[in-house]
Amino acid sequence: MAKLVECIPNFSLSKEKNEAGYNTLIEVAKSVPGCILFDAQTDGNHNRSVFTLLGSPEAVEEVAFRLAKKAMELIDMNHHVGEHSRMGATDVIPFVPTMDVTVEECVEMSKRLGKRMWDELKIPSFLYEDSATVPERRNLATCRKGQFEGMPEKLLQPEWAPDFGGRKIHPTAGITAIGARPPLVAFNVNLATSDVQIAKNIAKVIRESSGGFKACKAMGFMLEDRGIAQVSMNMVNYEVTSLPVVYEMIRAMAERYGTHIVGSELVGLAPAKALLDCAEFYLKLENFDYKNQVMEYHLIDMLGE
Repeated sequence: MAKLVECIPNFSLSKEKNEAGYNTLIEVAKSVPGCILFDAQTDGNHNRSVFTLLGSPEAVEEVAFRLAKKAMELIDMNHHVGEHSRMGATDVIPFVPTMDVTVEECVEMSKRLGKRMWDELKIPSFLYEDSATVPERRNLATCRKGQFEGMPEKLLQPEWAPDFGGRKIHPTAGITAIGARPPLVAFNVNLATSDVQIAKNIAKVIRESSGGFKACKAMGFMLEDRGIAQVSMNMVNYEVTSLPVVYEMIRAMAERYGTHIVGSELVGLAPAKALLDCAEFYLKLENFDYKNQVMEYHLIDMLGE
């Protein structure tokens, strides 16, 4: 069976604000045989693009480097603004073990990439999640705290030397977080209100760091082009806290503030099980066994034989 790794690099650039640059990154993402660009999503409000790559470890690692190099050429973080927290042109590069690949192999990929980005591009990096060298760096939000503007001062603190590189950011590309992690679900819920403080209040209630749901990271944003507020989440372990659980809490909190949910969205790919959990929850399926009762799982088993 072929080895497969998923990689989801995030870039501080959107098609709406830089269509030519976005299209150039798309071309680079397709430039190496053995690596497929599965999905690309861009958002002008966040001024951010999220790519989903899948392929052999060698091909994916090479594409991740080429994308970081091209993003460095395209993006000047000194002129970047957007709703989403960010610290670099290539803000984060996660490697996710997918098929016949271990977490340890993905950790080694992250280390090789970090070293190469410093040696060849002079872009420093933090190792995060399963690649973290110290517990404090497991959490991406902790690594990113201070963002691009505050990072030069942060890197001078004794405990915040980059894992690769010197104690200063790249002057235009900033710094990148690289690491191995389990699959997560990037899940956003949009509210029928222009009051962004409501979204921020709800995010504070549901995120783990504020005492909310385990494995839930959440922030409140304003979608300027639609004039509505959004609760933006990373569900870092959907087995611990499922999508319906946070959705229902957001719905209840929104009603408390006199508003309601107008829609939700996935960013990038999501594991089938995360969506099947929604079906089980809302259909009130009894004794549901997704591996035996969902047709596609049988087809996958047949194809794998």
